[in-house]
Amino acid sequence: MNATHQYMLDSYRASRHGDQAPPQPGVHDWQVVREIRDYCRFQAVVTPRRSRSRSRVRETLSRWLHRGGPGRSADCH
Repeated sequence: MNATHQYMLDSYRASRHGDQAPPQPGVHDWQVVREIRDYCRFQAVVTPRRSRSRSRVRETLSRWLHRGGPGRSADCH
């Protein structure tokens, strides 16, 4: 059953019980996207950051290990 079938079934049940019809599928999609974006921004502010120098050292070591050492050339991004 897809979202349209579920909406039709819920609308039928609501009309039989005298309740208000549910919102159509996709009506609140952009609101959900905005709320997720706001939540991610909020988490970025609230979550404590690691020390920059320590994370830079870890990033460099990680790159060296994945490339096979400091002598190999880096991939272009």
